[in-house]
Amino acid sequence: MMDKPTANDAPQDLPEEFERLRGMESYTNEMFNRIVEFQEKDHPAWKTDLPFAERVAGLPLHALVFSNPDRDPAQYAHTVAAFYPLRDEFRRIAHCIKQIADDPLVCDVHGRNGFIGSLLGREGVRVAALRDEADRPNQIHPFNDPECCELRDMTIDQVDFPFDVAFSSWMPAGRNRTPAILAHRPKLIVFIHTDHRDEVNDLPQTGTPEAFRDLPEHYRLVAEWSITRPKDVLHEAWGDLTPSIEEVRQVRIYADTPYHDIDIIGDSEQALPLGKCYAWEADLEMTLTVFSAKAYLRKRGHHV
Repeated sequence: MMDKPTANDAPQDLPEEFERLRGMESYTNEMFNRIVEFQEKDHPAWKTDLPFAERVAGLPLHALVFSNPDRDPAQYAHTVAAFYPLRDEFRRIAHCIKQIADDPLVCDVHGRNGFIGSLLGREGVRVAALRDEADRPNQIHPFNDPECCELRDMTIDQVDFPFDVAFSSWMPAGRNRTPAILAHRPKLIVFIHTDHRDEVNDLPQTGTPEAFRDLPEHYRLVAEWSITRPKDVLHEAWGDLTPSIEEVRQVRIYADTPYHDIDIIGDSEQALPLGKCYAWEADLEMTLTVFSAKAYLRKRGHHV
């Protein structure tokens, strides 16, 4: 269990956009309570019999940046997921998917515990999430919303049902599963991956470089964006929390020939109020506000 830090009030000369920092001490106490609750496995996320909405309520960002301290990496992959999703981007992905069929079925090629696929499914699409027995399971397993995301024990090579969209989130390191995806000729292919390489063995953390770029000509790249997890995303705001490296993850959407002209939503057009975002985005918003406030003060000669 970690000790709660003492957060100071925001400096008096901060402009209005940093006003939320004046309540940082109370926010810090509440957030650390959620982190400790999760680490001690008292958080609803661990209770597989509860509805998905209850399990994700109050889920701390810390649980999506770091795995639980008791996780055995030889037995389990990440505790919840390999990255923190943002609701705005999943709405964008779902918007693209809904244009290519009346009731599109998404095949979550690397479904694992179903957490990521369920977030996509809750935007109004059906998801079949594949679980490959060769992959280490997540520590929390399962973690799906059965109302929109069905877990199926098979690999993409074994799929015997038609689907409209291939959703490849965090392709296993060093494996190129794109040829197996292409064999099903999906209307859309959505990749979420990172170009980051392991510092020890210099191997890609997800897939292989060609897996996300070398597609047949009839597949056009219709949308792409990146999400940067800043270095020390939590440590910068709360010094007692563990430092972390910067990580940039990529989202790339390819469309087959008849669907090259689907509408792509811009970030500004679909910006969501904080209250409608995922629970962990509140923690992210607070820590990014700290980043901005510190940069503002440093430019003015303050040592923070």
